[in-house]
Amino acid sequence: APGSETTMMLAAVYLQPSDVPLLDGEIYHEIASHEHVAFAAPLAFGDSYQDAPIVGSTADFVAHLSDGRIDGRVFARSQEAIVGAATTLQIGERFTPAHGAGNMAEDDAHVGFSYEVVGVMERTGSPWDRAIIVPVEGVWGVHGLGTGHPLKDGDRIGPPFDAELFPGTPAILVHAEQLWANYALKSEFTRDDVMAFFPGTILAELYQLMGDVRSVISIVVLVSQILVASAVLVGLTMMVRLFARRLSLLMVLGAPGRFVYAVVWSYASLLVLVGSLLGLLLGFGATLVISMLVTQQTNILVEASLHWPELHLVASFFAAMSFAALILAFFARNHVSIERLRT
Repeated sequence: APGSETTMMLAAVYLQPSDVPLLDGEIYHEIASHEHVAFAAPLAFGDSYQDAPIVGSTADFVAHLSDGRIDGRVFARSQEAIVGAATTLQIGERFTPAHGAGNMAEDDAHVGFSYEVVGVMERTGSPWDRAIIVPVEGVWGVHGLGTGHPLKDGDRIGPPFDAELFPGTPAILVHAEQLWANYALKSEFTRDDVMAFFPGTILAELYQLMGDVRSVISIVVLVSQILVASAVLVGLTMMVRLFARRLSLLMVLGAPGRFVYAVVWSYASLLVLVGSLLGLLLGFGATLVISMLVTQQTNILVEASLHWPELHLVASFFAAMSFAALILAFFARNHVSIERLRT
């Protein structure tokens, strides 16, 4: 439907609740009957079950989304459902949808109406893993809008729909077999009463914006690393001053200067190594927790893992601090004296 491309993309791709206008039956019929359109699947929103959004569509859409990887079968009646891998529903269970989503959901709005789960899609790593897909006729029917088919057709689901009986849909997923046809369809159906867009284009714009934010965050991280390195150097300097008397005692007992040098450097390097490893583990643990929270809030599968860049960063920090410890050990060896034992 005409409006904000970003809002519609978030609603249709990321399943974020949005209040958008509807496309009527004439527009749907014009799109679905186009010679270059392989299939046109309406997407109807508005209901949910246990925070899982319910989306009304067609069997063609389910096959396209799941790539045919379904445990069970595709729905064949208006009160059957396909669920994502991240939902708690299993094949054979029945559930009653709630009207709306989140805190505004009305659990008793559709009492007496229920869906039966007939299939479970394999995990896709997208917000659709937490979605419930039902025939669009089910969503229309439970809201008293009709089914898009004549009464004589009974419980028939799927296209073709009667343009005059079509209740309306906020979005239509259009699939064309030829790449050039997708661009031609986008151009043809971008006008005052309807808009067409590629979700990837909108996502690219959002990623570009996020990239700018990432640059700022990278600068903040760099400054933080400099501050951490400075704090470590200050800490090592204080450590040497605290152990100055013991180091002087070693010199008095006959320990050579290179031994004092080695003791200071190895002790400082060991502290830096332990701190680096603990920081790596704590950072990875925090990333796991944040990833789970992001997945729960956005329905997008975010997985945290350690890769070579993180290990290279830790190794670089350890190498830099070990080199700084060499300089610190040099000054420590040259500043120990018997006078320190008298103070």
